Amino acid sequence: MRRGIAATALVASLALAATACNGDDSSSDSSGPVTITWWDTSNATNEAPTYKALIKEFEAANKDVKVKYVNVQFDQAQNKFDTAAGSKGAPDVLRSEVGWTPAFAKKSYLLPLDGTEALADQAKFKPNLIEQAKYEGKTYGVPLVTDTLALVYNKALFEKAGVEAPKTWDDLKKAAATIKAKTGVDGYWGSTQAYYAQSFLYGEGTDTVDAAAKKITVNSDAAKKAYGTWLSLFSGKGLHKADTTADAYAHIQDAFVNGKVAAIIQGPWEITNFYKGSAFKDKANLGIATVPAGSTGKAGAPTGGHNLSVYAGSDAAHQKAALKFVNFMTSAKSQATIALKNSTLPTRDDAYTDQVKADPGIAGYGTVLAAAQPRPALPEYSSLWGPLDTELPKIAGGKESLDKGLSNAETAIAKLVPDFSK
Repeated sequence: MRRGIAATALVASLALAATACNGDDSSSDSSGPVTITWWDTSNATNEAPTYKALIKEFEAANKDVKVKYVNVQFDQAQNKFDTAAGSKGAPDVLRSEVGWTPAFAKKSYLLPLDGTEALADQAKFKPNLIEQAKYEGKTYGVPLVTDTLALVYNKALFEKAGVEAPKTWDDLKKAAATIKAKTGVDGYWGSTQAYYAQSFLYGEGTDTVDAAAKKITVNSDAAKKAYGTWLSLFSGKGLHKADTTADAYAHIQDAFVNGKVAAIIQGPWEITNFYKGSAFKDKANLGIATVPAGSTGKAGAPTGGHNLSVYAGSDAAHQKAALKFVNFMTSAKSQATIALKNSTLPTRDDAYTDQVKADPGIAGYGTVLAAAQPRPALPEYSSLWGPLDTELPKIAGGKESLDKGLSNAETAIAKLVPDFSK
């Protein structure tokens, strides 16, 4: 994920902190309602309206609590919360990406939720998602939404070319060439972002690090093979060349939703945007398949998503109100509402109502969750993609060799996990 410029992040975070739980916006009348602040990191256009509507429902049912909603840009939120929490000015509730949760827990910024109202329905949640919210045996977040990556494709273009969803990366290359020959459209456009390259690592049975063995594996033979396959998908018939610009994500997304490329790797957070494109006015045209497998024969994609976490620096009254709010927002009813409005995947089985499962996007991603790989319980894990986000665009753009790029990434990762061997 991108980091904001340090100075900008600091100024912005201090401004946000002024509206947080311990700032001027908190209720000063002990007999009146408690005002808590929630930093939401969802898409401000497509997702935030649903959360704002749920806040109104919560406040109507809980007259003793008011919620100040603040939408914080996702790619800046981690740094902003880190700064605010360190100065005792963080929001009472944070929508925390699953990788941030153990990192903030390690710094004692988050309240353990075991035995609290927030986790009253713990047994209803998918066990692997609860596990991802833990750090050293304690739970620091309640899963709100989950996600993973899938191969999403244009069914009409695939049918016109007479090809099926590929099972392996080699199959994808062949399909892309056929699609180009039969339709004139590129068959696949890959990303240079590290998160999207994870599936190539999993397909070779490896990762950036082996957390259990405390070993850096990003430059191992298996990783080199994985990234070699990733690199090979930027050149060849029907394979779109790498976009290394700052707007690459938007370019790839726009091309896919408007039928200018037949397949990409993407997550369910874009489902609502898929449906807005000219290629998917008919929602049934959206194909969703498990990411292709590597040479091991196994396919894997990273497990993502977001937890709701409570700030440990809030006072008892604000924590009590925050726990009640988290319980409401992660309830089966709220999650079903969020899924129906935002086309996101719930984290508890009882939220998958018949109506929710009728959404073709949700249903499609539901079928690929079995290939989702949980992240290791390593607080630094998500930060390991930073060095790769620097090196992979250089490699894909031809400015750096694969060996040089991975060696540079290995050196940078070693600084983030200094107790790991190479």
